[in-house]
Amino acid sequence: MTMAMATAFFKFLLVVSLCARVSSGQEIQLVIVNNCNGTVWPAILGGAGHHSPEGGGFRLATGEEALFPVPSQWSGRIWGRRGCWFDENGTGSCETGDCEGRLRCGGAAGSPPATVVEMTFGTATSTLHYYDVSLVDGFNVPVEMVPVGGGVGCRTAACEVDLNVCCPSRFEVRVGGKVVGCRSACQALKTDKYCCTGEFASPESCRPTIFSALFKSLCPRALSFAFDDSSTLRTCRASRYLITFCPPRR
Repeated sequence: MTMAMATAFFKFLLVVSLCARVSSGQEIQLVIVNNCNGTVWPAILGGAGHHSPEGGGFRLATGEEALFPVPSQWSGRIWGRRGCWFDENGTGSCETGDCEGRLRCGGAAGSPPATVVEMTFGTATSTLHYYDVSLVDGFNVPVEMVPVGGGVGCRTAACEVDLNVCCPSRFEVRVGGKVVGCRSACQALKTDKYCCTGEFASPESCRPTIFSALFKSLCPRALSFAFDDSSTLRTCRASRYLITFCPPRR
C-alpha cells in the first residue's frame, strides 16, 4: 500500500468512526458558519462541568465554517464577537462580545451586548435537546440555529434581523460613530422591572415590556426577556446542528 493510499484509508476510517459515534447518540456535531460581510470570532462557553471546544474561541472569515463534535448531555452557549484584533499571543479585544481580551475565551463569559445561542443536549433524565437564541444579553449580530434531521417538531431558533439599525438610541453601543451593538433594557435601564429581579423575579411578575415587545416583533423566534422561554425554547433530537451568523432571510 502506498503512502497516499494509506492516508486516504486512514481518513476513511476516521469518517466512519465519527459517523458511527454520531449515529449511536454519543456525539452531536456543531457546524458554525460565517455568512456575514466581515470576520466573526465565535466564542464558546461550556456549562458547568463541560469543556469549551476550540479553547473557547476562534476566528471565522466570511464564507468559512468550522465543525466539531460535542458529547451527549453537553451544554453551553455560543456567541459571535465583532470588531476584534489579537496579537500573536491571542491577546487583544473586541468591540462586542469580548471575553476578557482573549482569542480563546478559556471559560470566560462574553461582555454584553451579544446575541447568544444556548443549548443543552440531553440530561441524565431526558434525551431531548433544548436550544434557543437569546437577546437577554442584548444584540450584536444576527444568528440562527437549525437542526439537521431530528424529525417532526424540530424548529429553528433565530434572530435574523439586524437590530442595530433599529436600536433605541439610549440602548446603542457606538464605536467610531457606528452602532455595533444594542443593549437589552436591563443593561441600559438597570431596574428590577426590566431585569426580572427583586420583586419581579418570577414569570408572573416579570411581564413583556415595550422594549422586549419591540425585539419580539422583529425576532419572534428569539428569547426577548428572561421569562420568554415558553414561546422560544426549542426541542429536538438531531445529530447535527447548523449555527449561522448573518443567516439569509427566509
